[in-house]
Amino acid sequence: MMGPMAREETRTTPPSTTAHPPGASEARKPAGGAAAPAWRKRLIVAGIVLAAVNLRPAITSLGALLEEVRDGLGMSGSVAGLLTSVPALCFAVFGVTAPRLARRFGAGAVVCAGMAAIGAGLLIRPYAGGTAAFLAASALALMGIAVSNVLMPVIVKRWFPDRVGSMTGLYSMALALGTATAAAVTVPVTGALDGNWRSGLAVWAGLAAVAVLPWIPFVRERRGASADRAPARDGAEHTRDGQALADGAGLRITRSRTAWALAVFFGLQATAAYITMGWMAQVFRDAGVPAGTAGLLLAVIMVMGVPLAFVIPRLATRLPRQGPIVLVLGVSGLVGYAGLYLAPAAGAWAWAVLLGIAGCAFPLALTMVGMRARTSAGVAQLSAFAQSAGYLISIPGPLLVGVLYQHSGGWGLPLALMAGLMIPQVIAGVLAGRDRTVEDEAAQG
Repeated sequence: MMGPMAREETRTTPPSTTAHPPGASEARKPAGGAAAPAWRKRLIVAGIVLAAVNLRPAITSLGALLEEVRDGLGMSGSVAGLLTSVPALCFAVFGVTAPRLARRFGAGAVVCAGMAAIGAGLLIRPYAGGTAAFLAASALALMGIAVSNVLMPVIVKRWFPDRVGSMTGLYSMALALGTATAAAVTVPVTGALDGNWRSGLAVWAGLAAVAVLPWIPFVRERRGASADRAPARDGAEHTRDGQALADGAGLRITRSRTAWALAVFFGLQATAAYITMGWMAQVFRDAGVPAGTAGLLLAVIMVMGVPLAFVIPRLATRLPRQGPIVLVLGVSGLVGYAGLYLAPAAGAWAWAVLLGIAGCAFPLALTMVGMRARTSAGVAQLSAFAQSAGYLISIPGPLLVGVLYQHSGGWGLPLALMAGLMIPQVIAGVLAGRDRTVEDEAAQG
């Protein structure tokens, strides 16, 4: 197993740097040339997994109880559509700040603060009172998710430069597990809490609180390279990492066609993901499926990413081009949407599986972020650009679905929109999957 894992970077790294991947020496020699303590590596892995588990329950738990929240807060269908667009807006606005925050405070400290923000937002929002306060508290949680979203590929590249595919797979698998768990158990947990939707949403704050713990030792690594020239024993890793991020600030990422293609691919898959998390349970409920079963179907869509999110990144790192994977995922989505239109209740489980396969465009996009840049600085720039621009692209989707649903009185037009968006997603994914790096494209202008 170690042989293939060690070869994961060779597809995207020039021959002169393959033997020593960018950042590898820093990751392995954090202080005075000594190898990184094993406990720090284990703590980073635990932190990555726990952070990933917390990156979607804020959204899928709300999707499972959207009807109850709408009734409780007096929302119209259009306002509910706005609510499902808030995640993408927050990810776009706050995600772009992540590299700058990481340079100043350290990536670990920013992720730790992000987990704390998630917990606080999830605890406050059900009891804030009123739609505006609910949105504001949701934005706090989503802010924490946004910066963590962007920094996870950076942390993976930083600590595990020779295992980008495997670690991205682990991270994506944990993210899918958290997403699916929240979708599946939120309704039953709410029922066990006397049907109180506020308590059913608030319980997820506890999971975020647990995710804070592994990152606490890294909060001390606060100073960026410009302010911390003398490497302390516990802060040397961050000093070099902060310098690398600072050195990458001059990369003209917008000159790269691959960066733009990846941003469009990321944005369109995010559109599909947030429409699914926000509205798919309602699609099944309107087709006559009981609320609990609708939540399970949403969980099936999400849980498909648990095994596939581990397999797809490792497969992607072994291929010179990722276009074939993009095509398979796109076809699965088209068939799933067609099935929802023709027989939403009769074939519900089959459509859920197909849409779950299509949803694995997310771990593929994260993997391509790590593959399309040679250095940790390039990954930071590409991750921030692709995710922020991508989430901006995804903002109108959930809102438009809410408007179409309210004014058409059914799911025909929204499903047609979802299917139609799969075509440009496949095209952008094929372009983003070509074997090249953003540094080379930016240098060529």
